[in-house]
Amino acid sequence: MFRFITAGESHGQALIAIVEGLPAGLEISEEFVNRELVRRQRGYGRGSRMRIEKDRAEILSGVRWGKSIGSPIAIRIENRDWKNWQEMMAVYPLESTILKKQEKKGLRRLTRPRPGHADLAGALKFGHQDLRNVLERASARETAARTAVGAIAKKFLEEFDIVILSWVTEIGDVKIKRIGRQKQKKDKKTQDLGYFKKLFDRAERSVLRCPDPEAEKKMKQRIDEAISRGDTVGGVFELRAIGVPPGLGSYSQWDLRLDGHLAQALVSIPAIKAVELGMGFEASRKWGSEIHDEIFYRDSGKTRQGYKEGFYRMTNNAGGIEGGVSNGEDIVLRAAMKPISTLRSPLRSVDIETKKKAEAGIERADVCAVPAAAVVGEAITAIEITRAFQEKFGGDSLEEVKRNYQGYREYLQ
Repeated sequence: MFRFITAGESHGQALIAIVEGLPAGLEISEEFVNRELVRRQRGYGRGSRMRIEKDRAEILSGVRWGKSIGSPIAIRIENRDWKNWQEMMAVYPLESTILKKQEKKGLRRLTRPRPGHADLAGALKFGHQDLRNVLERASARETAARTAVGAIAKKFLEEFDIVILSWVTEIGDVKIKRIGRQKQKKDKKTQDLGYFKKLFDRAERSVLRCPDPEAEKKMKQRIDEAISRGDTVGGVFELRAIGVPPGLGSYSQWDLRLDGHLAQALVSIPAIKAVELGMGFEASRKWGSEIHDEIFYRDSGKTRQGYKEGFYRMTNNAGGIEGGVSNGEDIVLRAAMKPISTLRSPLRSVDIETKKKAEAGIERADVCAVPAAAVVGEAITAIEITRAFQEKFGGDSLEEVKRNYQGYREYLQ
């Protein structure tokens, strides 16, 4: 079973991730993980924290001479801002003189919860009198650790020609032009990857990870407007997993469905409030005859090399998953991110100590983090597909997994 856990606070010493269930023999480099961490930190509308932190992963265990050895992999990401928070986030008890000094600096207990954040709900759950005990772990900073784990999952999936791509489709009320195609004019296996790889490359060159230059200009204006208002703005990103074989996940139990795992994983990203699979909400407004993907079959002996063979579909409104099981088409997901909870023009709140009206607290935060959330979404999607892949084809070594997978492909043919 491929799984992971993370630990660490936003302004603590470091973030830690521990990965289990990765087979031995996979090439892993800190350089590849760090490239993914850099991608997560980019984006128009990010806050000053991104100028402080230059995330770099340090692999502490589970890898020898550049390859996984089958034991748990430990990853550490230093928080550079820790040097400014050593007393505030100390793990040892502070002397009363130090506490008084902190209070003089204005760094006393936080008692004004932000609407939309975990501050109040977390304090009520755990009985905290200082909201910092909540916000430090609830912070989206934790997603750096998940991005590092996702980088390892991506490397694993690359061994089986599975690619995860993403781009931003909306910021506020600004949308890109339609980019997905409902029908394929050709059936070449390489067409989808080539077409969507171009969109991905275009998005990677954009400060908003947006493949539509005209929409990007309007999106930047929307973010600038939010900055001038002391406000924040959300948006939508799309994910596409290409090359996923049929048969991942299961319809046999509710908690084995692949779409359920993917949706839960994406909603676990801070500020994500909705997830669509395939046509999503739009499907509820159509006739069944308009949305279900008709099934075709082509005998391999009657096709030219490189064309799809066996069962295939000319449309992908289902988004690559039917009945909780991958069907061999691209897995298509969209996630909606709400505006970030910390506002420079704070909303009304209540001080949890005095119970009196107060303005919500202000923490250093982004104005817009949708491009970063898309990169985290790639990581989460890669993790969940890797988990499902290992569940079906798992072995203790990469070679064993490849043998299992090859046998399945032969069976499909």
